[in-house]
Amino acid sequence: MTAPRLTRTYLAVPAHRERMVERAAGSAADAVFLDLEDAVPAGEKNAALRTAIDAITRLDWGQKTVTVRINAIDSPSIAEEVEKLSGLARLDAVLLPKAERVTDVIGIGERLSQHRGDRNHPLELELLIETALGVVNVDALAAAHATVAALHFGVGDFSASIGARSDEIGLSPRDYRHVASAAEEHRETALDLFAYPMMRILIAARAFQLRAIDGPFGAFRDNQGTLGSAVKAASMGYDGKQVIHPDQIEPTRSAFVPSASDSASAQRVIEAMRAAERDGHGAVTLDGRMLDLANVRMAERILRFAS
Repeated sequence: MTAPRLTRTYLAVPAHRERMVERAAGSAADAVFLDLEDAVPAGEKNAALRTAIDAITRLDWGQKTVTVRINAIDSPSIAEEVEKLSGLARLDAVLLPKAERVTDVIGIGERLSQHRGDRNHPLELELLIETALGVVNVDALAAAHATVAALHFGVGDFSASIGARSDEIGLSPRDYRHVASAAEEHRETALDLFAYPMMRILIAARAFQLRAIDGPFGAFRDNQGTLGSAVKAASMGYDGKQVIHPDQIEPTRSAFVPSASDSASAQRVIEAMRAAERDGHGAVTLDGRMLDLANVRMAERILRFAS
């Protein structure tokens, strides 16, 4: 992984809403991104940048990963945002929305490297993949610049990009989800509109040793829907998921944190393989299963999420 960070819950907050930003700093989220883009009205953009800079400098963020989502690459304010944010010692990353072209990523990455003030290293760059073009180019985007550290799936804008008939962020359109089987008229097959782009983004992230963050589930008062969406992302292998309301933090976190029994099982796998290696074996049988080093790598990942 690019950095030893836990980003299981990634709370999105409009940067111009000062009280919300302050609550986010004290929340249980692993990571927070202060939004300068879609959540901020055009007339509040300057105020949002000022509030974000003040909050990052003034507030106690604990061990959180602190990120700012800047405006789109063609925004007239992009140069000012990058320059003013780059020197903030407590800021960990900037999130580039609608990442589509390698030249744009290289340009932002170079600016982050140049305008870093007293920082010992440039800010990390996280990319929001939220269009059809972004998904098509995701491999090249992931490898575009050394500052790139994470890929996020922008599920709402992606739906709009491909013309999906959906009005709920993070949920497949109902008429797509529930399709009657041709063989059995009354049986319904559950389809997931986002399975392909999620896997494409995840594979690109893993290929280039980046973190992978799933997009939000929009119905934030639906705890079961929030949990189910997070379980899917965690099961696939994502490192975390965006949340848009503090109420989503705990159910989302619970999906990414392994149970005590899962952690204990992972520890047993590691210990069994260590014993096998001491005896000169590359595999071992445990509870009726054949284990090798691939199982150890999977077990180590489970334990990394257990804290």
